[in-house]
Amino acid sequence: MNDKTLNNQVKIPALGFGVFQITEANATREAVINAIKAGYRLIDTAAIYGNEVEVGLGIQDAIDQGLVTRDELFITTKLWVPDVNADRAAQGIDDSLSRLKLDYLDLLLIHQPYNDVFGAWRAMETAYQDGKLKAIGVSNFSIAQITNLAEFSNIKPMLNQIEVNPFYQNKERVAYLQDYGIQVEAWAPFAEGRNNLFKNDVLQSIGDKYHKSIAQVIIRWLLQRNIIPIAKSVRTDRMQENIDVFDFALTDEDMQQIAALDQNQSQFFDHDDPDRIKWMAQRSK
Repeated sequence: MNDKTLNNQVKIPALGFGVFQITEANATREAVINAIKAGYRLIDTAAIYGNEVEVGLGIQDAIDQGLVTRDELFITTKLWVPDVNADRAAQGIDDSLSRLKLDYLDLLLIHQPYNDVFGAWRAMETAYQDGKLKAIGVSNFSIAQITNLAEFSNIKPMLNQIEVNPFYQNKERVAYLQDYGIQVEAWAPFAEGRNNLFKNDVLQSIGDKYHKSIAQVIIRWLLQRNIIPIAKSVRTDRMQENIDVFDFALTDEDMQQIAALDQNQSQFFDHDDPDRIKWMAQRSK
């Protein structure tokens, strides 16, 4: 597995495994073990996913089985909206560490750009300085939001996890973040199959050329844009397929063909929608 280097010189795997919407306890635990067996070292969860306990059990099982050591893993979780404030962030960090049964997190993100972001960030800076967090960042922050946070904080965010897929390529934000020294990570790289992504003729044609699947083409496309993809599957064959992307490269023409698929709009929802913000404010873990 190749690595990227964050702006604090911490190494992060170039490709990760996500557990969003894996809700059954045994399924989550088994998925984490199988992902580690397949070669994944970056495991991405969040407090709101409701499966940090099971992720932690899967990690411990993998360590106990001798598949991996803790320092070979890169574990990410995220603070949910009610904990994003000065009063609750520190406890939120400790709660995630307790559920995961870990002494430290490799990366903690503010999951959404709402509530008292600066208050939570100050608590994250303290936890980072205390060694509880090896890196800190955000998720779903716009250019303005992350610049505001970075310019008025002691520690600059190291990563922004945002939606990036062939139909929402987020070109402006990706270019800005990369120029600003903040690593980009992609959630929903397959857009959860929306817009008939897995039947797209352009992506299929490119895949056929390399004897690769559409999913592999998308992951390779993200890697060549210097974006870290977070892919999810509970099927071991798909896990292996999604990580088997380091033996081919897309040409400039391939990249241009995929670039032309951009619809420049989220395949899910608008983070600036007031109703969506109200909904998140009311949703607890």
